[in-house]
This record gives sequence, C-alpha cells and structure tokens, in this order.
Amino acid sequence: MDAAPRPRVSPGRFGELGPINWVVWQVLSRASGTDDAHLFSTLGRTGGLFRGWLHFSGKLMPGGRLPRAEAELVILRVAHLRECAYETDHHRRLGRKAGLTAVEIDRVGTGPDAEGWTPRRRALLTVTDQLVTTRNVDDAAWAELAAHYDDRLLIEIVLLINQYEGLAATITTLRIDRDTFPPLREFKPD
Repeated sequence: MDAAPRPRVSPGRFGELGPINWVVWQVLSRASGTDDAHLFSTLGRTGGLFRGWLHFSGKLMPGGRLPRAEAELVILRVAHLRECAYETDHHRRLGRKAGLTAVEIDRVGTGPDAEGWTPRRRALLTVTDQLVTTRNVDDAAWAELAAHYDDRLLIEIVLLINQYEGLAATITTLRIDRDTFPPLREFKPD
C-alpha cells in the first residue's frame, strides 16, 4: 500500500452534506480545533445516519458517565492497537484537556503492563486490550474491572471500546486524511 493513500470517499462540502450536516461539520471542526475535521465532512455525506451516529457517540463521549480522562485512555489505547493515527491525533489533544499528563498519554502505547498505572486504570486498559485483540474478555480481567465500576459503567466501557474500534476501522477503510491543527499551547503560570 502507498505511504499516503488517497481517501476512498472525498470529504463532502455543502452540496454533499446538505445544510444541516454542513453546519454540524463546521461547528464540530471548530470545536476540534481544526478548519476541516475530515471525519465529520466524510461521514456527514450519509445524511441522517451521520446525526444518529453523532448522537450515539456523544452519549458515550463526552456524555458518558465514565470519567473523561478514563474514556480518553480507552480511546487512545484502541487507537494505538488499531494503528489509527487520526484517532490518536484527536485524542492526545482531548486527553490533555481531560487532565491526562503527557507521560500518561505516552504510556498508553506500552499498555496495561507499564509501570505507573493505578489498579483501576490498569484494569481498564487490560479489558480494552483483550476486547480489541480477542473480541472477548476473560473472567479474571472482568472481575478486576468489576471491582472498580458498577454494572452500568461496565456496559458503557464495552460500548465505548467497540465504538472507537469500529470508528478506527471506518477511518482506516475509508482512508480519511488526518486533520491539521495549530500547535498545542502549554499552560505557563504567570
């Protein structure tokens, strides 16, 4: 495969997106910190399906009950395992905004066996790894995760992992181009 294959479906503009999805794309692009969030300008070509997907996705992240930093860890781990640079680009930025340190974000690449994770986050990353790589979770990993989360959150975690794995597969298959961002500004106290 080429180093930078062309998108299989071009990002839409007003004519392909229609007025509602065009506005949604504009708003989400700006909220993402880019002029053109290619994911939204591509998936927006599906009409109402795009808005239904956004609703479902938004209920998981940012609207889920799982603490935002933990949701970002899950998403970053899925992106790493699926080698989805698009997801990684966005969620490194979102992870920082959610309070993850640069060290934690970098540690995601090593996975649950890396030194420094709390037992709760190690359990979360272990389940993410198992679900992405085997499509299931063994009883020991599930019991460890269940020691930290209630049933509602356990279901949400499984849905979140699968949502972002499916999204990574969609991005990869459609060959959606990575977005461009201005450099992150570091907070510097006065």
